[in-house]
Amino acid sequence: MLRDLRDHPSIRGKLDIADATAGLGLTGDCPGQPGDDAAVLPNGAGFDLFAGEGFINAFVEADPWFAGWCGVMVNISDILAMGGRPRAVTNALWAPSAEAAQPVLAGMKAAASAYGVPIVGGHSNLRTDQLQLAVSIIGHAKALVSSFAARPGDVVIVAVDHTGSYREPFDNWNAALTSTPEKLRKNLNLMPELAEAGSVRAGKDISQGGIIGTALMLAETSGVAIDLQCEAIPLPDGVGLERWLRSFPSFGFLLSVDPAQAEEVCAKFQASGITAAVCGDVSAGSSVSLSQRGKRALFWDHVKTPFIDLKMREAQHA
Repeated sequence: MLRDLRDHPSIRGKLDIADATAGLGLTGDCPGQPGDDAAVLPNGAGFDLFAGEGFINAFVEADPWFAGWCGVMVNISDILAMGGRPRAVTNALWAPSAEAAQPVLAGMKAAASAYGVPIVGGHSNLRTDQLQLAVSIIGHAKALVSSFAARPGDVVIVAVDHTGSYREPFDNWNAALTSTPEKLRKNLNLMPELAEAGSVRAGKDISQGGIIGTALMLAETSGVAIDLQCEAIPLPDGVGLERWLRSFPSFGFLLSVDPAQAEEVCAKFQASGITAAVCGDVSAGSSVSLSQRGKRALFWDHVKTPFIDLKMREAQHA
């Protein structure tokens, strides 16, 4: 299983981040704090947050309406992952014609309406040879949840909305389209409220690469080791562990929390119908491992084989 996960395109694709950051000369010390889910720009009264997503052409071509929806949804998740609140979205869309662009635009419009986050502009080119989509978002935060702040001794919490099903043939777990707009908007407050209460030390949204890839990115940016206990990871009915570990949920976060606050954090999510459980531990080191039935196996060592390869700031836990 571990070899298949290491070689899966959703994991290997994240290695491209290192090429881009190297080409730009970016490190975790640069303005905006590269390595987090959104750029962090202090404004004197908190933080402005800025993020963007580009989408796989095959996904946009195969499911253009849902790709448009995801353009809004996944950017919102990046803001929430930072303990922020989303403010507005823009997009860049390429299509062979206005007619071909309509499903993508309709999906974006539906998501913006459901979440209550406006689309305020963008860029379009309707004379290209294929559909392509990129979406950006701005948000703000009073207190941050950072990818750089996990500490040895923390526990790892996975929080995912298990309602819904896969949007086949991709590993996208879609709970958003089975939720009411009221639930979607209510859940926008969960991460900011936890951040403002000081209940969550570090975390990321579970993105392409799933739980296991997100754990690796969190471990690398924080300069720690993470051990995930397979039996403790809640699974939706009928879903196997290997696929779930690489799945991209519509609402999902991997959090590093002081053990004394873990029960409170899980209860906060559970009260909103989100499945949440302690599923791992943070320790000193550089390994990301999976434990099952008393046996531990190495998934990745981010010092021996860097993943997103941002040079670390001096560890905050040192």
